[in-house]
Amino acid sequence: MSLPALTLKKQHVFCRFALRTTFRYSGKLSKSLATLSSLNTEFFSAQKQQQERLSPFLNIKEALENVYDVIIVGGGITGLALANALALIDIGNFSRIREWRGDSANEYYSNRVSSITPGSARFLKDIGVWQKLDHTRVKPYQKMVVWDGVSDAQIFFDSENISQALSSLPLFQRLIKKDSIDSNSIAWIIENSNIQHGLLSNLDHFRDKNSGKISIFDNKKVERITCGNDNDFDETKTHEFFDLSEWPIVELDDGQKLKTRLLIGADGINSPVRSFANIETLGWDYNSHAVVATLNIDSTTDNHINNTAWQRFLPTGPIAMLPLHPHVSSMVWSTTPQLAAKIRQIPADQFVELVNGAFRLGIADLNYLYKIIEKSPGSSDYNIGDEVKWRESVNMNSKKSSSPVPPRVVGVQENSRASFPLRMRNAECYVKNRVVLIGDAAHVIHPLAGQGLNQGIADVECLAKVIERGVINGQDIGDLHSIQEYASNRYIKNLMMIGTVDKLHKLFSNDSAPIVWMRSLGLRMIDGLEPVKAEIMKFAMGIER
Repeated sequence: MSLPALTLKKQHVFCRFALRTTFRYSGKLSKSLATLSSLNTEFFSAQKQQQERLSPFLNIKEALENVYDVIIVGGGITGLALANALALIDIGNFSRIREWRGDSANEYYSNRVSSITPGSARFLKDIGVWQKLDHTRVKPYQKMVVWDGVSDAQIFFDSENISQALSSLPLFQRLIKKDSIDSNSIAWIIENSNIQHGLLSNLDHFRDKNSGKISIFDNKKVERITCGNDNDFDETKTHEFFDLSEWPIVELDDGQKLKTRLLIGADGINSPVRSFANIETLGWDYNSHAVVATLNIDSTTDNHINNTAWQRFLPTGPIAMLPLHPHVSSMVWSTTPQLAAKIRQIPADQFVELVNGAFRLGIADLNYLYKIIEKSPGSSDYNIGDEVKWRESVNMNSKKSSSPVPPRVVGVQENSRASFPLRMRNAECYVKNRVVLIGDAAHVIHPLAGQGLNQGIADVECLAKVIERGVINGQDIGDLHSIQEYASNRYIKNLMMIGTVDKLHKLFSNDSAPIVWMRSLGLRMIDGLEPVKAEIMKFAMGIER
């Protein structure tokens, strides 16, 4: 069943489900709040008995101004994805959204990218977003190399071998069918801005197919969220239909009050929606910051194809190089806050050589370079480039010729270096009466596995199906019993992913000899067992959600 259409032809039910959705765009207009469409839910049925069983509270009059079925707070990727999945069909004026898109032909790449798994890509295709992406800036990768920085034990993943092992799975068969997305890829590296533009473009597409109007509230923000009562609205317009006393009220900074049947928090780690619902979080801050940068790589070598994701686990944290373009890659380097600050400060040429060293040098050599940087970052007394090249030449003879290394970095895009703290969080619960949390508002994960956004997209897919079923069955979509299925489905799966990634982080951050020996043995054993690697990738690629 296609989510955007929200139709069930076999049951002779056509559902026109126009939601008014509020979201905050996370781009340049980070404080802007948008309200999509006006509330107007109508049902048509070819069978009288089906029409009669639809609950009366879904028949809301247009006169009920500022009362909505759904409000989504948070206009990042997960918030926009949910707006798309809920099939917003009463859409008209997208003039301001078009201003947000920016120049897709920009020669520079954003330093904020995501690894989109086949499971997430399939869902984006199902809701029409995948087709709206700028595919000149979508980079698939077919290989992945992960290795231990202390012992050099490695595990190698190749999409061809994985495809053979996964070919019998139903979802994988959907991926390889005609006109579907390319299944011969482990994942796709895409700039977050490209995904956001695709989501907005897909919403724009509804404007050409349907009538209605979208209102954009610029320079507005959520002032507070409260649980209201009927006195906040005209009683003559409410009591005839249903009790609004427990519906959340979102108050904007201009005084407007928006009341909703279901409030969805897609508003990040410091979620106001989660605070309103009094939902606590469990977790901790890692003593790590992630340094991100956009790298220019050497594309002059023979048989150069930038189709491999590289990740090396160092005692201070993993460093990863992800392909963006034949001669551009994205870097994510997790390390201590102190070292992260120094890495951002050193001159570009020294930074480039330090990154090359981080993928090639031994731990003792890297520790020596760290000390140089921490004592005198950018000092002319030390040349990081010369140190790296000399130490690399010394180590060359002892390194196995068969050991793969990433392409050499030759430059860093100007102003692309940045850093952010790493945290692990999971909300105690994802739903309360008339409140749902998705994405980072519900859970935050270490980036070493590239699963954060994919978890959020899986949340969206699950919640959209739950809401759709609730509407078709005539349920109150904000009632706890209607939305509990979402929490039951997603909580355990997210907890498993968060726990697995957290344990991997702790395992590879330990450089004691017994731990290094055990994890190296494990890597080498797994690398020789294709069925085991296929099971790992089935989990990581979102093939079974």
